[in-house]
Amino acid sequence: MALNYIWIFFILGAFVVALCKWVFLGDASTFAAIIESTFSMSKTAFDISIGLTGTLALWMGLMGVGEKGGAVNIMAKLVGPFFSRIFPDVPKDHPAISSMMMNFSANMLGLDNAATPLGLKAMKELQEINPKKDTASNPMIMFLVLNTSGLTLIPITVMMYRSQLGAATPTDVFIPILLTTSISSLAGLLIVSIYQKINLFDKVILAYIGGLVALIAGTITLFYNLSSEQANTVSSIAGNFILLFIITSFVGLAAYKKINAYDAFIEGAKEGFKTAVTIIPYLVAILVAIGMFRSSGALDYIMDGLKWVITTGFGINAEFVDALPVAFMKPLSGSGARGIMLDIMNSEGVDSFAGKLSSMMQGATDTTFYIIAVYFGSVNVRKTRYAITCGLFADFAGVIAAIFLAYLFF
Repeated sequence: MALNYIWIFFILGAFVVALCKWVFLGDASTFAAIIESTFSMSKTAFDISIGLTGTLALWMGLMGVGEKGGAVNIMAKLVGPFFSRIFPDVPKDHPAISSMMMNFSANMLGLDNAATPLGLKAMKELQEINPKKDTASNPMIMFLVLNTSGLTLIPITVMMYRSQLGAATPTDVFIPILLTTSISSLAGLLIVSIYQKINLFDKVILAYIGGLVALIAGTITLFYNLSSEQANTVSSIAGNFILLFIITSFVGLAAYKKINAYDAFIEGAKEGFKTAVTIIPYLVAILVAIGMFRSSGALDYIMDGLKWVITTGFGINAEFVDALPVAFMKPLSGSGARGIMLDIMNSEGVDSFAGKLSSMMQGATDTTFYIIAVYFGSVNVRKTRYAITCGLFADFAGVIAAIFLAYLFF
């Protein structure tokens, strides 16, 4: 229901802003811009869906091999104690556990191409145990919110853009981003746990979170002592090695158990193709509405008004407001937020306060509405319950953390 209201707000809001521009400013060009955006964004949504087809087929095929060969079951046992507490409605050793774990791992390494198919695979498996097929279950909501909070150990893409634009030290945002995304993820875990009455002070949960904190601390220590070129090289090698190790382990274990790995792959890949087709209408709906809202200029008015309120009404330093368009756009569109970040870096300077803060906001969270539309759409869930509220809460926590940490570091 929440997604329905948001979708209507974007479309009607775009029309109202365009109408006001025409009536009060004599500017009728906004209507054409909005209509052009509808066609452009619908094509973009279709291209994204088709572009996902090959990747979905690949990773769902590999997951099929992993399931038949037993590798998925081994991975599920590694995280079983933790997941059984934050996903209490998911049966022990259920295939969804390993799919979710692999999705989180891919996200932490910044491997988006691998993370999305694995996430869609997890949603399909969670749907199998969902008693109300058109309504988001508790495990689905927890999984999605942890996804939208965007925990990333190695923000390689952001550092790469900073390097290309001539930053003096491209990796200087690495630690702030790591801290920001960790806060966002913990906020997401906290808010969903409150809704679902999950005890976060359980010894097992605290032990796993402590292990994650130690991993983050180790990553910080490693990258703090590397140059930007070395950091990019290490992260690239590590990510590629881990992916290749997973693929060969799945296939190798299936061969050891004398499983027909090829047939298992084909069977899983077929499901990937079906999933890619299923998400097209959901993706078209949300991206077109976002595109209309942005093309109308409504987002610019919101940002200008916010900056005026902060500077005039509260009389405080509003330097951080220059980077807020990234925070507003990120839940709506990853590519849109990336474009705004690059524009801020070019106009304000890659090493300016706004340039560094926009990098932190880009790397801190994920595209909430995109993920909700694609993941829920892949299993035909229409009633999202409190998923959007919790996802946006995690995003808000990430934005606030980014602002405070940016003032602290820069």
